[in-house]
Amino acid sequence: MGKERRDGERRRLPPRPSACGLALLALAAGVPAADAAEAPWRLQEAVGAPAWLELGGTFRLRSEGLSSHLRPGVEGSDRILVGRLLLDARVGDERLFARIELEDARAFLDDEDTPLGTDDVDAAEVLQAHVGARLPDVLREGDRVDLQAGRMTLDLGSRRLVARNRFRNTINGFTGVHGAWRAPAPGSAADGAPQSEGRALQAFFLLPVERRPTERRRLDDNEAELDRESFEVRLWGLHLADPRLAADLRGEAYVLGLTEEDRPGAPTRNRRLVTAGGRILRPPARARWDFEVEAALQRGETRRSTSAADDTDLDQRAWFAHAEVGRTFDRWATPRLVLLLDYASGDEDPDDRRDERFDTLFGARRFEFGPTGIFGILARSNLRAPGVRLELTPGSGRSLMAAWRPVWLASRRDVLTTNGVGDPQGEEGFVGHLIELRYRTTPLPGSLGLELGAAHLVAGELLGAPPASLDDSTYGYLQTTFTF
Repeated sequence: MGKERRDGERRRLPPRPSACGLALLALAAGVPAADAAEAPWRLQEAVGAPAWLELGGTFRLRSEGLSSHLRPGVEGSDRILVGRLLLDARVGDERLFARIELEDARAFLDDEDTPLGTDDVDAAEVLQAHVGARLPDVLREGDRVDLQAGRMTLDLGSRRLVARNRFRNTINGFTGVHGAWRAPAPGSAADGAPQSEGRALQAFFLLPVERRPTERRRLDDNEAELDRESFEVRLWGLHLADPRLAADLRGEAYVLGLTEEDRPGAPTRNRRLVTAGGRILRPPARARWDFEVEAALQRGETRRSTSAADDTDLDQRAWFAHAEVGRTFDRWATPRLVLLLDYASGDEDPDDRRDERFDTLFGARRFEFGPTGIFGILARSNLRAPGVRLELTPGSGRSLMAAWRPVWLASRRDVLTTNGVGDPQGEEGFVGHLIELRYRTTPLPGSLGLELGAAHLVAGELLGAPPASLDDSTYGYLQTTFTF
């Protein structure tokens, strides 16, 4: 899709029929329009698949708009329409199986200044393709070992460091091996105790998948090219989770390693990082307090840039922490009020041989730092952000969330990592106020979900002062998801 300009400004083109739009109409036509209490329509049942074959998927379409760009040197508003189709097939039984998941993520109606990348477009791609086994009673009666080998996605713990993306239009993929040992659940059906998950230990060695193509012109045209992985980028990890650490407390501990090296056509910062951390939480429940605390230290070596001429290794010493405390009230709409604080270190001195900027690896950020897409102003790096969030559930399948967060740089001599804005003198560090609203509903439970969201950034001194001179910005989106 080409881009056009007139008199130095964007020319707004009328929406054109797209493959995503036509697919949405076709899928919606297959949804029963009557009683929402009926069982949702499923591809598995519609094609009469045998018991050893599981079929399903989702189609999501999201329209985004932005009143003012949040990148220096780019003026005007922005828009984009993104669609993502996922098709999933699994063959086998409880013990042995094979799985393949296809992803088709595309973008439309974007302009030449839209920050389009591989987080928006990954057309006609194999997201997952692996074989697996589930082995019972391996070390003791009632336990289980799950094994997978091939291309896969992964949610790890809080999803702050490794995640299967949910809001972002494309999804992180990895190729390698993953194993998990799961202890027997406490209690048994015989004594009537609740059946819940037991301790779990995960171990993995993975090669992160590089989404392709990367050239802007080809992304504009939604061109398809096979993604790839290589042994020059390696991710390994151990993750231990105890859902019954003490009383109703849950605990986690983990260590993650990332090693990357330059390869032809793909320069890197040659990161060699080890991240170790832990998490403890009390899950939300009606009429009680809950909390969550997570912290991680990061050590290793990295380089300041991806330039081939940059051969200076910097000593990486970074950390992040998240803390929140909430209360769920026994009232109409089950309101939950949450106070929270996030801190991720930044580089204290750009001229020394250290780098204190925290690297969030392959984590997700939308659930804490507002919508991403063409907005995405905050990330888990060089950031200090307290906040308050209110969650309401006014009815089955409906939820409302409102949040406010004032944001500062953790290190004033470093930059805001999402747009590179900083103050070399280290005098200004206030990024601004982020205000967010989100509403979700399910007109057809199990089949059709709608989400409406908005975020407003009141630019602080760091963004509003020259040379950045960025204005306040309002972002909004409307998203529909069909599950089949």
